[in-house]
Amino acid sequence: MTSAPPPPLPYVEMDGHPATEDDLRVPALFGFGHFTALQVRDRRVRGLGLHLERLEGANRELFRLPLDGGRVRELIRGALDRAGMRDASVRVHGFLPPGESRTRVMVTVREPASMAPGGRSLMSVPYARAVPHIKRPGEFGQTYYGMLAARAGFDEALLTAPGGVVTEGAITNIGFWDGSSVVWPDAPALIGITMALLERGLAAAGEPSVRRAVTLDGLGAYRGAFLCNSQGIAPVRRIDAVEFAGGDAAASEDMEGMEGMEGMEGMEGMEEMQGVMGRLEAAYGSAPAELL
Repeated sequence: MTSAPPPPLPYVEMDGHPATEDDLRVPALFGFGHFTALQVRDRRVRGLGLHLERLEGANRELFRLPLDGGRVRELIRGALDRAGMRDASVRVHGFLPPGESRTRVMVTVREPASMAPGGRSLMSVPYARAVPHIKRPGEFGQTYYGMLAARAGFDEALLTAPGGVVTEGAITNIGFWDGSSVVWPDAPALIGITMALLERGLAAAGEPSVRRAVTLDGLGAYRGAFLCNSQGIAPVRRIDAVEFAGGDAAASEDMEGMEGMEGMEGMEGMEEMQGVMGRLEAAYGSAPAELL
């Protein structure tokens, strides 16, 4: 007897069962809610406890209702089982349609994903999210400016507040390297799970990161930059017209052919940022992958 083939991806469940047409009316018509996005590898998740805390905190703030972490884990495990997946990209959404008294939990399962290799280019945009500490679906501004950045040939939009204050990437956190420590923008932004794990890992390794105001006109003071989210960590090659050393490992081959002080400084900057990226990966990798 052959087993049934797995369902097509993306696979969607609502409250522990395959989503029906009525279930899908919830996000379609009552999209006010929150979510978290996580990468599952062999049924394990780095920062799982932080994801559950994010869901619980947002649910209480938006709906004044608890969202039990044990229930969430059970729903994720069930969705992965029925999707036939051990490695996956998973999102967990919380909704409260009008007239209901219990949070509806939607779990989506897709193929696993990782950050694209190579340096990233960012276009600064005059937009900062309202209530940024809550991760929520249907963020028009981020999507709109991300679209404009892509049309202009950039990989992502960099969100900025009035005065050119850097806040976060459209779908990432951004960090900078000043030559001695990792600097996170001291501005309203979502503290991503990967960012939180990096802060912990760097501190444990004796290299604590710092928060500092970062502005577009001050980017030249930094020796490098990077992005991070649930899909991983990547160096930043440029923001607008500001280039960063070490933003693309492939560029090291080009540097070898340069002569004089400029080439030497370029190679030193490349090697420095490669070392920083290695320490970031080690800090992230030090976080345990928790079993669902």
